[in-house]
Amino acid sequence: MKPDFSKGLIPAIIVDDKTRETLMLAYMNEESFQKSIETKQTWFYSRSRQELWNKGATSGNFQTITSMKLDCDNDTLLIHVRPEGPACHTGERTCFYQSIDLNNDSTLESDNYTNSRLDIFDVVMDEVEERKRVKAENSYTNYLFDKGIDKIGKKVIEEAGEVVIAAKNQDKQEIVNEVSDLLYHSFVLMADQNVSLNDVKDELSNRFSKKGNSKGDRPEIKEW
Repeated sequence: MKPDFSKGLIPAIIVDDKTRETLMLAYMNEESFQKSIETKQTWFYSRSRQELWNKGATSGNFQTITSMKLDCDNDTLLIHVRPEGPACHTGERTCFYQSIDLNNDSTLESDNYTNSRLDIFDVVMDEVEERKRVKAENSYTNYLFDKGIDKIGKKVIEEAGEVVIAAKNQDKQEIVNEVSDLLYHSFVLMADQNVSLNDVKDELSNRFSKKGNSKGDRPEIKEW
């Protein structure tokens, strides 16, 4: 199945394959579609410049295509990618970073701070997985990967104990610091064992969907 370019350009919605975050919307003609297929990178058609452009050619923020889907009318593409940097020309991770006030129908200020907090788990996990693929000099994450699961597991246990100690000390900032350490080392353990953050998100979503439906016949699934 191929897109229907009989009416001209078609929109392409670009989505981060890991985070499922919508990154941008651009347009393709048949030539840019074919080049995207051939190179496994996103190519678009610029309506303003009236020419093809390869995302990342000037910025270095390339997008490696992992999958493509067509809508029911064959005139819109949904493309999942592995981004190598921000999608937006402003430097934002996604082009969709501004919120609309549904009560006043006006654009609010940039959601940069909110988005950075929501996305930080994905950002940290991406960095950890990148360190697994490519070594960096003096990288603590690479040190852990080199030492293996025994060292990583020991650090997870140590950090979990530090969280409990911080809680017993009733020190809020200490708890924040130790939980951050625990999450980071847990991410390293997950990456070492080829477990993605989306795997955990899916499991949590599955458990949350069962909230209030526990029959008591599956003790491993507890009601939230």
